[in-house]
Amino acid sequence: MTQITIIGGGVAGLCVARSLRDRSADVRVFDRHGALGPHACSWWAGGMLAPFCEGESAEEPVVRLGQEAADWWDAKTHAVNRCGTLVISLTRDKAELIRFGRRTSNFETISGADIDALEPDLAGRFNTGLLFKDEAHLSPRLALNHLRDGLIADGVTFETADADPEVYARGGLTVDCRGFQARDKINDLRGVKGEMLILSCKDVTLNRPVRLLHPRISLYVVPRGDGIFMLGATMIESSQKSHVTARSLLELLSAAYALNPAFGEAEVLEIGVDARPAFPDNLPRIRRNGNLIRANGLFRHGFLLAPAMARMVAEMIFDNTRPEMMDETSA
Repeated sequence: MTQITIIGGGVAGLCVARSLRDRSADVRVFDRHGALGPHACSWWAGGMLAPFCEGESAEEPVVRLGQEAADWWDAKTHAVNRCGTLVISLTRDKAELIRFGRRTSNFETISGADIDALEPDLAGRFNTGLLFKDEAHLSPRLALNHLRDGLIADGVTFETADADPEVYARGGLTVDCRGFQARDKINDLRGVKGEMLILSCKDVTLNRPVRLLHPRISLYVVPRGDGIFMLGATMIESSQKSHVTARSLLELLSAAYALNPAFGEAEVLEIGVDARPAFPDNLPRIRRNGNLIRANGLFRHGFLLAPAMARMVAEMIFDNTRPEMMDETSA
């Protein structure tokens, strides 16, 4: 049995561990924090498995490879909700909805009456929308804990340590999945700041993620159940992640209020901020130098692209294939 060390216990590291263990590898995972929590970028994710919506701004590989995600997460965690994605805009922002439709695919244009039937708590507020019925979502924290518990049950060991991938690669095959923490070794990795909110609003029920388009900041609201919602998320070219700006907080809450005024009475449970790891083209990379493999750069597509990245890492190791996400830069 091949022994492989993974450094990093976020969504990338756990997905790689799962794919390698499924190929009978002897896997151990090092994580400097030792447990999932607010220190991890994955903790603050929206959990939208929405490859077609992402096509509005992402490159073609994101749309194509992201279509693997819902089935993968469902098989590994049974935590996937397949209700699709609803995209809408206020009447004054109708041009944004038209633009979004031109840049995406695999949706149905629906009427205001259709929206009212799908989401009664939005009744009478929107005249038209786009329904991406083949998309899905999950609760990131629940899914990550399910994934970790399954790995432990299958014999994967987890150790708390701030491990150096280059040191461990001297003794055997090592996969660096540290995300933005790996910027000290990856020169072209940058941080993209994201800010989000967790709200409790018992007066609103949504059955699926809703994206409200706006020329300046587009809001997505992801239902977590029991009146809990995740609101996100900004994209700011910055690696700073110590606080949420007042402007972002105001814009997120204002957009939620425009979606349904009942959000004005919501309780703010959490305010989150982190730096997404991204390369210049916002596409991930798998780079290998001897025993060291670096898998990084998931940007805002962590849960959407981590399954495909993990599959490619496993195929590189066991089938000697060249991953689509690989480039010529050494690790």
